[in-house]
Amino acid sequence: MMKKYTCLVIDDEPLARILVLEYLQSFENIEVLAECNDGFEGMKAIATLKPDFIFLDIQMPKINGFELLELLEEPPAVIFTTAFDDYAMKAFEANAIDYLLKPFSKDRFEKAVSKVLAQLGSNQQNTALTAVTEDYLEKQDTLTRIVVKHNHVVRILALQELLYLEAYGDYIKLHTAEGVFLKKKTMSFFESHLNDKEFIRVHRSYIIPTQAIVKIDPPDFVILKGGSKIPISKTGYVKLKQVLGM
Repeated sequence: MMKKYTCLVIDDEPLARILVLEYLQSFENIEVLAECNDGFEGMKAIATLKPDFIFLDIQMPKINGFELLELLEEPPAVIFTTAFDDYAMKAFEANAIDYLLKPFSKDRFEKAVSKVLAQLGSNQQNTALTAVTEDYLEKQDTLTRIVVKHNHVVRILALQELLYLEAYGDYIKLHTAEGVFLKKKTMSFFESHLNDKEFIRVHRSYIIPTQAIVKIDPPDFVILKGGSKIPISKTGYVKLKQVLGM
């Protein structure tokens, strides 16, 4: 008896979804559980329907494909479907993961599907998927927002909302007026991906926005809007003086 598989199609372009559905007619053992217009819909469908694999566009409104994958604790297998994206292409090639570059042929589509089905149940794709996601996100330009998941709800934090960032084990605490959000990243990641004129790493465990500084109490502390008292290191104090022109 032929084994059955399930999938989702996550893409904001209706014509792209139609093409995937048309090509999938050649695979009688694959059931499409749902079509999703964006990353938010995709996350909900993945959590609810638990597909074996997904067709995932990268550039989508709200949250992109890699931001979606970053928020999933156990992502399904993935076939990426994307228009040309320089960062993505380099990430795919570096980690030997398959993808479909729009517009793709039926033959190329069938090869990608056959490949992902052969990898289901193994660690091969999971390892490559984690690597390609991290590689893509590391090579991004300066951050303009931060996507987090809090109480099973996806939030997009504007950088202006950040009061300060604090190291917390394998996570970073993002302190805002609304509360604290956790992000599984490193301080080094945020230090290199936030504008260094707007955010300063003043201590190995703290990054602060320059616009939040109320008072500097050298050489040990800086006082922020809201009253937070943040420790500063000797190196952090030097950075503060340079950025603020002291």
